[in-house]
Amino acid sequence: MDEDVRIIAQCTDLDRMQHAITTFPGSIVLFAASLRPDLDQLRKLLDALGCRGIVIAENSESASAYLQQGFHGVVYRSVTGPALVECVHAVAAGETWLPPQFMAAESPSEDMVGTRVRDRLTPKEMRIVALIVQGCKNREIATRLKTTEQVIKNYLRSIYDKTGVSDRLELALFTIHHRALAAAAAEVGSKLEAEEAAAPRAMA
Repeated sequence: MDEDVRIIAQCTDLDRMQHAITTFPGSIVLFAASLRPDLDQLRKLLDALGCRGIVIAENSESASAYLQQGFHGVVYRSVTGPALVECVHAVAAGETWLPPQFMAAESPSEDMVGTRVRDRLTPKEMRIVALIVQGCKNREIATRLKTTEQVIKNYLRSIYDKTGVSDRLELALFTIHHRALAAAAAEVGSKLEAEEAAAPRAMA
């Protein structure tokens, strides 16, 4: 019923969903976690075709785990219609979406932590954090930032020190759980995608 959203396919199984994805590149794809797709393979297919994936998770599942795997939004099966439409709009605009109950209001001290860490990170470090949240591996990050994997590893050590985490999963979860940092990472990620999209036209 939303004028800005048009449903172009409804699929009852994985084969039909994959066919629809290849038929309609650039779409927002909502899929139920209960279909149990190969998540890595599905994410690569979505990325290759310019699609953005939203996971409809079971109410008992962890939303952040799906974001760490590179999907752009998560809603629970109990999501309301208006919230689902809001999620689709946000993901279509290049944002990352988590269920409202997951992104609960934070205390002032938590807000201060996210803001303090955000302000300590350099622009290059923030780009790396944004790509980590998107589920990118070191090799992909190095390629997208036009540097080497070793340089990325060096930056990650600095980022871990500044955030107090020990690995990339903890970094992604730490970022998602602190709104000031999550918002900054999402903004940087969107800018990076826009720069990459504009690069071929600039070279032409």
